[in-house]
Amino acid sequence: MTAVGIDAVEIRTGKLELDLAETFAPAKGESPEKYTKGLGLHASSFPDTYEDIVTMGANAAHRLMERKGLEPDDIGRIDVATESAFDNSKPVSTYIAGCLEQVYDGDFHHANKGERKFACVAGTQSIDDAYNWIRAGRHRGRKAIVVATDTALYARGDPGEATQGAGAVALLISEDPDLVELSPEQGFGSADETDFLKPNQQFPSVDGKRSVQVYLARMREAVEDFESVWGEIEPGDFTLVPFHTPFPGMVRKAALLGFRHMTRNTHIEEELAEEIGRQPRHEAFDDEEAFRDAISEYTDKLKETDTYAAWYDDVIEPTLTISRQVGNWYTGSVHVARISGLKQALEAGEDLTGERLLVGSYGSGAQAEIHAETVQPGWEEEIAELNVDEQLDSRYSISFEEYEHIHDVHNHDTDTQADAEEFTTPDEEFVFDGWGRMGERKYRYVG
Repeated sequence: MTAVGIDAVEIRTGKLELDLAETFAPAKGESPEKYTKGLGLHASSFPDTYEDIVTMGANAAHRLMERKGLEPDDIGRIDVATESAFDNSKPVSTYIAGCLEQVYDGDFHHANKGERKFACVAGTQSIDDAYNWIRAGRHRGRKAIVVATDTALYARGDPGEATQGAGAVALLISEDPDLVELSPEQGFGSADETDFLKPNQQFPSVDGKRSVQVYLARMREAVEDFESVWGEIEPGDFTLVPFHTPFPGMVRKAALLGFRHMTRNTHIEEELAEEIGRQPRHEAFDDEEAFRDAISEYTDKLKETDTYAAWYDDVIEPTLTISRQVGNWYTGSVHVARISGLKQALEAGEDLTGERLLVGSYGSGAQAEIHAETVQPGWEEEIAELNVDEQLDSRYSISFEEYEHIHDVHNHDTDTQADAEEFTTPDEEFVFDGWGRMGERKYRYVG
């Protein structure tokens, strides 16, 4: 069976940077460590006044096509995943296709376009759609572009304000991929939840404590479902485990519970038994609360072991490096984590060819998906082509007053974007260019 997976990726961050420790924390009268250690975040990316989910997505897709030598006729699908859409009918993919048609001789008139919505898991669902389209033989030899693009804003003063971010990830899905092959096996955990939602509003309504609980519960269900088709998994089976990363602090919780699950009934549990005992078994307790207390106590001890710390440093920590500097990108979050882990491996001189990743995606509302990926021989060349560091280093660092202004600019309830003064100068990129006669957003390419 021909391999299908991610052939290449590109990333596009917003051009503005908010330093959480030096700028945000002092303005809020709070300790920098609340963000750098508690949340695990150092900075957030924001779009300049001429940027939005369309420009970031189109610019990422454009660089992807240019680097891979592709023309519009090579693309049979353009799927966009976002929870920052500004139109309830016209999908963002049509805007992005329109942008790309400004710089190519051909067009995308015969490419299927759509927009996926299921909070942050929609990016992975769009990859699944492209995978299934190719596997079904309906692609006619063409490739699919998946764009995960979001501006993750919270209302000012909301507890989630420090986790904001903006950026896009473009992924090329094809046969014989150069980056990773996707496993046909998947696991899901899904339930009707109200942990995070936007009922016809731009800024989310969030039950923060509940959201963490739902995230962990759905991830556990997805792992168990994945094991039902893949087989039992152990910590050494996967070189990297990229998780959905709204902020690194949440990943710390998920990783610990995942490690506990994967070590159960293994030699690792037995080796740790002398130090912290064996994991509590449900059948040994008559009282549910007593069992949960015992599990919590065991987990706290597990977190302090050298065995867990070494696994976390090798398998989880590399996936968080970029996220610490950009904040939450909603649908792009888990795909940023994958890029970050592979980039760290490349810079460390590790050969991951043939190694496996375990990818944990999540979307509030709520659903988690687990699948495996096998790193392909061309991964080093693909990751080496990324210019993530250059983008991060070139961001304009905004003051708190400028942050308040840019937050207002990207508030859908205001009409300030077209007239707002820009902080950076656009160059060889798509930019927002005002509104059309029916209230639609317009875009142009700046050469």
